Amino acid sequence: MAERKMKRVEDSMTEQSHLLMPRCLNAAGYLFGGQLLAWIDETAGIVAKRHAEMNVVTVAVDNMYFKSGAKVNDTIVLIGRLTHVGRSSMEVRIDTYSEALDGTRTMINRAYFVMVGTDEHQKPMEVPGLIIEGVTQQIEWEAGKKRNELRKIRRNEGF
Repeated sequence: MAERKMKRVEDSMTEQSHLLMPRCLNAAGYLFGGQLLAWIDETAGIVAKRHAEMNVVTVAVDNMYFKSGAKVNDTIVLIGRLTHVGRSSMEVRIDTYSEALDGTRTMINRAYFVMVGTDEHQKPMEVPGLIIEGVTQQIEWEAGKKRNELRKIRRNEGF
């Protein structure tokens, strides 16, 4: 059996930026949550695809917490990184910020997505393991492990 390939968190980190245009606003004039969800899903998919080196699918949105809104002409910045990797699944954390003209960023959302690497028939495939470097990544790994265990419990309970 071949040794599992390992990759670092930084190998797949992704940052995307969007200028918030009127077509992306809700009736109250703020960033539409559905648009943000689409951007986050896309960013999570890129992070997971870079790590897995294969196609991926979204299997769960584990947490999506809105902290603040954003208005037209704001620059929206999404930063995605892996926090935990199983055999075929990958937990991706996406932090979303509104960026001011001077470059300061205000967090508007944090989300955790679960992505799975797949073959051409959409069957789960083993993905590379994750090399944990430093205390912050270790804390994220342990928290991701707990979230994964909770997802298994919820799945067994029919959620």
